[in-house]
Amino acid sequence: MKRGSTISTSIQATEAPIERILGQQAHVISRSLLLENRDIHAEQIIVTFDEHNWPEEHARLNLFPIADGQFCLQLLYLQYTTKPGEAEVMWIEFKPTYFEQYPISLLETEQPFRFDQVTEQQFSICSQSTAMLQQMKEPTAPTAFTQALQQKETIIALLRRALECITMPFTVCPVPACRFLAYDSEREKVMEARRVVEMHFDNPLTIKELSRKVAMNECYLKKGFKALTGKTIHEYTQDLRISKAKEMLQQQGLSVSDVANTLGFSSISHFSTAFKKATGMKPCELLS
Repeated sequence: MKRGSTISTSIQATEAPIERILGQQAHVISRSLLLENRDIHAEQIIVTFDEHNWPEEHARLNLFPIADGQFCLQLLYLQYTTKPGEAEVMWIEFKPTYFEQYPISLLETEQPFRFDQVTEQQFSICSQSTAMLQQMKEPTAPTAFTQALQQKETIIALLRRALECITMPFTVCPVPACRFLAYDSEREKVMEARRVVEMHFDNPLTIKELSRKVAMNECYLKKGFKALTGKTIHEYTQDLRISKAKEMLQQQGLSVSDVANTLGFSSISHFSTAFKKATGMKPCELLS
């Protein structure tokens, strides 16, 4: 079946059970298949609701243990369209075959996989997820195959984002300056800052540049980053740089000078000092 076409009766067995999940007040208007392969099934579903029975926009993650070490995971995103009472549901199902590529010990590091029972968790749809959902519906790659690849990449990114949303440990900090983290929008700014740091760790932004990029007060950003990650922005950045440096020295065989320059250290001595402080050894000791 071509991407975006209405789902035929041939795939009824894999259709999202929308009425069961959203209740009998939800009425399916249309379904469009976005992606179907051995590991992933994704649909766009248009629904309407009975008057006075409109749920709030939200996302859900459902995990179903199928057997020992086998899981089926479903993501649902509900957002309203411009038509009164009409909503768009983006439904993604990760089949048990998808998780077979990962060791059980690795899966169990994520909260939903730690329980041998059906798990359902609801979370807010952030701006990043909204952008990815739009890309999933309207891939921009030039060919049908590259569009399929782009959609799969986007769907996996949505899974990662969903796990971040539901597993990020959070308690309101007793320090008054941290109470702003009680708001989803403020926590999302901090997490966006973390993603920016991860993208630019080889050329770190200043605190002022980072705070402007995520539209957040510098003091709140520093306190919020520490509260949610357990590290200061500098510590988090340094950990990323040192981790990458190990990879470049051990696996890529680059010189100490090349690694220092690539990762944006001001000098070889600065890099060597930071590396030894973090690892207890000199960079040259990792060269084969």
